[in-house]
Amino acid sequence: MKSKNLSGFSSILLLIAAGLIVVSLFFPWWRLDFFAPQYPEGLELVVYPNKLEGDINNINSLNHYIGMAEFCQEDFPEFQFLPFILIGLALIVGIGAIVRRKGYLYFLIGLFVVGGIIGLMDLKLRLDQYSKNLDPMAPIDYEPFSIPIVGGNVIANFNTYSLFGVGIYFATVAFILLLIPLWKDRKK
Repeated sequence: MKSKNLSGFSSILLLIAAGLIVVSLFFPWWRLDFFAPQYPEGLELVVYPNKLEGDINNINSLNHYIGMAEFCQEDFPEFQFLPFILIGLALIVGIGAIVRRKGYLYFLIGLFVVGGIIGLMDLKLRLDQYSKNLDPMAPIDYEPFSIPIVGGNVIANFNTYSLFGVGIYFATVAFILLLIPLWKDRKK
């Protein structure tokens, strides 16, 4: 069965989606903000596809008291290959603008869904790795806990808030742009 061709408008959407994926590399994908009486301005841990930024030294100094491992960029091998995966995804989406087949569009949507699920699972695994493996010899005896992917939490006297960064929104808009041709061509 031959796959239906997509319109020129759909090709433009795919090119924009590919561009948004590339742009997302330069923006944070996730962040964790910490607030406490001694830090009313807050501390932040910002995660890009290829690096950690923010108040990492201060956060690591504080985490030491409850036995949490230090956040260290070298502990995230994902940073070494994730930018290449995203550039590859952008290229594959760009190829879709040339191929212009509905079947290829379904393939792209499947890649996004599988990639998104794997990304969320990896983030959850990393968060649990830090929050559930506390050193029993730490100065403060603290029960293991969970850091939510999105939402608030209380850790000792810190209120923490985790949320997605701008980069993930660029990637989400790119995904939505892949869905528009299917919605446009739906049977009435």
